Amino acid sequence: MPQPLSLHPDRLFPADLETRNIARRLYSCVAGLPIISPHGHTDPEWWASDAPFGNAAELLLHPDHYVFRMLYSQGVSLESLGIGNAQADPRESWRLFAERYHLFRGTPSRIWLDWVFAQSFGIDVLLSAETSDQYYDIITEKLKSAEFRPRALFERYNIEVIATTESPLDDLRHHRAIRESGWVGRVITAYRPDPVVDPEFEGFHDNLKVLSELSGEDCFGWSGYLAAHRQRRAYFAAMGATSTDHGHPTARTAELSPLEAETLFRRVTAGAVSSRDAELFRAQMLTEMAAMSADDGLVMQIHPGACRNHNRPVFEHFGRDKGADIPTQTEYVEALRPLLSRFGNRADMRIIVFTLDETTYSRELAPLAGHYPALKLGPAWWFHDSPEGMRRFREQVTETAGFYNTVGFNDDTRAFLSIPARHDVARRIDCGFLARLVAEHRMEEWEAAELAIDLGYNLAKAAYKL
Repeated sequence: MPQPLSLHPDRLFPADLETRNIARRLYSCVAGLPIISPHGHTDPEWWASDAPFGNAAELLLHPDHYVFRMLYSQGVSLESLGIGNAQADPRESWRLFAERYHLFRGTPSRIWLDWVFAQSFGIDVLLSAETSDQYYDIITEKLKSAEFRPRALFERYNIEVIATTESPLDDLRHHRAIRESGWVGRVITAYRPDPVVDPEFEGFHDNLKVLSELSGEDCFGWSGYLAAHRQRRAYFAAMGATSTDHGHPTARTAELSPLEAETLFRRVTAGAVSSRDAELFRAQMLTEMAAMSADDGLVMQIHPGACRNHNRPVFEHFGRDKGADIPTQTEYVEALRPLLSRFGNRADMRIIVFTLDETTYSRELAPLAGHYPALKLGPAWWFHDSPEGMRRFREQVTETAGFYNTVGFNDDTRAFLSIPARHDVARRIDCGFLARLVAEHRMEEWEAAELAIDLGYNLAKAAYKL
């Protein structure tokens, strides 16, 4: 017999009954808040075309690297899951997932997926080999209905705004189509210049050629290159962007003289580039991007600390973002000094820093954010957007940086229906953390209720100028 699937109303709340009761009351203040999703990687074409999702695998398996990286770690080939351009029967790909659903016990993916299965599709039995076809048929059939089209789901889950992420080489045709359609849903872009600021990014020189064509500037000359960025940023802002996003290997920044920067640019565009020059150029470009943010008002997000595409054969066969990015040790105090020396004291700027290296929370990031007016801390992110990761973030950051030098929560996902599930987890964890402070008489409950709303809604909206 299949095992039942049910979502306990007190899930993720503290075990202590008195503290749990406080968490329940706090959660009642935030459960129905609109969702602000200020950073993520959903596909804007979903809302531009409003075409139905094809099947269960297409919606829930293919976009979610959390899911297929776990299956891959247990010997399931990406080809058999239909990842990338691989051709596979989606029902059979789903069966491979269902047969191994036990692998996700104790992971945040299990929490998110169970929420989607129960809340979105009304399924009341656990996913397993036995229920694989039942799940596939129910989900795929419901996806044919108008209620499960992308725009309807956006409205159903009370999403106020979603920010996607595009490179300067994107023509933003889907964002333009959304704006011209008359639909009231707010889907905006964010400027992610990595393909044209990282000399080690695949196709860097060809990318500069495309940037030249799009902008009409000579992107192999330093002044034309910077002008092209300003022009593309302005276009992104016109398409709704309020932020930029920078996924560099490290947090290093630099403050070269104009002549030094131009000389370095000539070296990195001349041909083969040394790793030292590549790192210095990325560092200089973070400072250049900050200078542009000071001018155009776009919020700057810095996402360092991932060794991208660690599995070289997977990268060569399937491309980027296939679950093989691995966290690395990251230093911030000296790395950010050049940028913060120039812009950190500006209260009118927003520089949001994320980390995959939790050891820096209390030692480096909280003290930095607790001092510099421009600097704010992004939430527990990527590998740490889990119940325990979120608790660790609050425990290690709050005493030094407070709550108001953080920016609430963002989901950073490609999996659309995990967005409401992820925000629900974040709200529950924050309510549990606040409930403990109330139970320990470190805060009044009315203060905690205000904070719960700020953490679940207001801080993200303000930080990202939404």
